[in-house]
Amino acid sequence: MPAINRSTYDFLRELAANNNREWFAEHKDRYKAARGNVAAFADELLERLRKTDVISTENGRKSLFRIYRDVRFSKNKLPYKTNIAGSFTRDGFLRRGGYYFTLSPERNAVGGGFYGIERDDLKRIREELAASAGEMRSILAGDKFTEQFSGLLGEQLKTAPQGYPRDHPNIDLLRYRQFYATREFTETEVLDPGFIDRAEDVLLALRPFFDYFSDILTTDANGQPLY
Repeated sequence: MPAINRSTYDFLRELAANNNREWFAEHKDRYKAARGNVAAFADELLERLRKTDVISTENGRKSLFRIYRDVRFSKNKLPYKTNIAGSFTRDGFLRRGGYYFTLSPERNAVGGGFYGIERDDLKRIREELAASAGEMRSILAGDKFTEQFSGLLGEQLKTAPQGYPRDHPNIDLLRYRQFYATREFTETEVLDPGFIDRAEDVLLALRPFFDYFSDILTTDANGQPLY
């Protein structure tokens, strides 16, 4: 089974201590090896997910984000990210949500959800949650979810969204602007050869969450299909 190598962490740790173009150029081969290592891991994870899901991401290499930081509008002018991260996109209008992972000496996480939600989609989600949040609460309290995640994450409004009273019974959910969940791992856990099994379990635990939102976003308020 593809495993994350210790050398990948050694490279990222040294990059954090030498985050400049000269050092990076001298160690470009190590970067390529580290990226290739994570890409191979992502390939295996992607193939496992494809057994039960349809994903548009072509392969592990293309799932990875660029290591070069966009410093144009940032006070932090360090040129390189010190993690290797990637995502898998579910395919088509009927399958919503995305999988995500990030690996570094500072933080390791696997999870997914809904990040940059379009305005109309967020409106539709809130419409559904306002009418009935029982199914959503059951998913969040279910064994599959609670075994892997500590709870729902995402940016929230400080007050009620427009059109909803502050004392709405589901205001705790209506405030969310993003909906996602992640599980954190230590470096030691990631370096274990069985980590890919644990990562797979985490991502599979998101499926009821994804299916619930997919149903909402592909139907109108009366439950009639949009596609």
